Amino acid sequence: MKISVAGTGYVGLVTGVCLAEHNHSVTCVDIDEKKVALMKDGISPIYEPGLEELMLKNMDKLNFTTDFKKAYKDADVIFIGVGTPEKQDGSANLSYVYGVAEQIAGSIEKDCVIVVKSTVPIGTNDKIEDLIKSKLVHDVNVYVASSPEFLAQGTAVKDTLHPSRIVIGVEEKNASVVLKEVYKDFNAPLIVTNRKSAEMIKYASNDFLALKISFINEIANLCEIIGADIEDVALGMGYDSRIGNRFLNAGIGYGGSCFPKDTKALHWLANFHDNELKTVKAAIDVNENQKLKLIKKSRKYFDSFYGLNIAVLGLTFKPGTDDLREAPTLVNIPIMLEDGAKVKAWDPVGVENFKKKFPEEITYCNTIEDTLSNADVCFIFTEWDEVKDFDLTKYSKLMKNPIVIDGRNCYDLKRVRKANLIYESIGRETVNSFEGILV
Repeated sequence: MKISVAGTGYVGLVTGVCLAEHNHSVTCVDIDEKKVALMKDGISPIYEPGLEELMLKNMDKLNFTTDFKKAYKDADVIFIGVGTPEKQDGSANLSYVYGVAEQIAGSIEKDCVIVVKSTVPIGTNDKIEDLIKSKLVHDVNVYVASSPEFLAQGTAVKDTLHPSRIVIGVEEKNASVVLKEVYKDFNAPLIVTNRKSAEMIKYASNDFLALKISFINEIANLCEIIGADIEDVALGMGYDSRIGNRFLNAGIGYGGSCFPKDTKALHWLANFHDNELKTVKAAIDVNENQKLKLIKKSRKYFDSFYGLNIAVLGLTFKPGTDDLREAPTLVNIPIMLEDGAKVKAWDPVGVENFKKKFPEEITYCNTIEDTLSNADVCFIFTEWDEVKDFDLTKYSKLMKNPIVIDGRNCYDLKRVRKANLIYESIGRETVNSFEGILV
C-alpha cells in the first residue's frame, strides 16, 4: 500500500520505518531540509535504538521529502505524526496537526484515509475531518481515522513492530477496511471503535501510568519517614496480577514527551467541561514536587551549593534516549547554578542536546570518573547501565566528599554498605558507610 507519513519525530519516523518493514511503500514528509537530507543518507535524526538499522534495511521502500504536495497527492493512506506540545495553560497545541491537515486538503487527488497518530484531545479528529473537507481542492472522498501510538522512547521500534494492541477509531466502514489491510501483518489485538473512544484510550492509558508512577513515589516518600523499604513494598505489590510490577519503580518523577503533556492536556480538557479529574491533578502535583526530591535531600549536608563541585550523572529523562523534555535535570541544574555551584555532567547520548540549553555554564565530561573527580556531592538523575554497573568503591576514591544522592535507586543497599560512602536514595534508608571526615 502507498503510505505517506507527516512528521519525522519519534512517532512519525518510527511509524514510517516500521510500516516499510511490513512491506508498504512509505514516504516520510518533513519541513526541515537538513533532517530530510540526513534520512536520505540512512541517518536517523533522532536517537532511538534499532531505528537507524531498520531504516537502512528498508531504504528501497522508504522515501524522504519536503515536497508534501507530491507525497500526499496519490497516497492511499496518510498518517499524521507531528508533535502536539503543551501550551502555557496546559492544553495541547494543535497548530502542527491542523497545518498538516490543510496541506493534505490542498494536495490529495484521490480517495484517501487520513490517520491521526499524534496524541490529540478528544474530539480533534472530528475537527480535522471538518477542516479537510472544507478545504478540499479536488473532488475526492476523505475518511479520517484515529490510530494512537503506544510506543515508549528507548523501545519505540520494538513497541511499534510488536504492539500490545492496535486501536482504530473510525466513523465509516471504508476506513476500517483500509486500516485492517495496513495492519494485517502486525500480530496484535485489534480494537475497532469510534474516534472519540480511540482518542480517549490513548489519554486514559498514559494518564493511568502517570498515576501509577506518582502513587509509588508518594508511597516511597512515606516509606522514608516510617522506615519501610520501597523496593520490598513494590515487589510485594507487583506479584498481584491486578496491579502488576511495571511502573512501580520509585524515583524523581516521570518526564519525556508524553506523560507530562498528556496528563496536563486531559486535566485541562476536563476543566474546560467543568469536570475536574482530581486523581490526574494529584499525579501532576506529586510529579512536580518529586522532581526536587534530591535537592531537598542534599540540604541535610549543604545549606548552600555555593562554591561546591557537583557531579551530575545522567541528563536525559530516562535511559535509551537523548530526549530532555521534562527531564528533572532541567529543573535541578538551574537551581545548582543559581546557588553558585560548579557543575560537571555526564550522559552517554544527551550531552549535545543539553549543550543547546547550557552551552557554557556546565563542564561536560566524557567519563563518569572525570565527572566525579574532586566532587563534593554526586546527583544521579538517569539510570544508565553505565551508572548501575559503576564500581562503587570509585566514589570515595575520586570524590572530595563521597556523598551520592540517587534519584533512580541504581544500587543495591548491601553493595553500598561495603563501599565507604554516604548514599541517599528514594524510599529507602540512608546508608552512611563513610569512615572518613567530610571536608
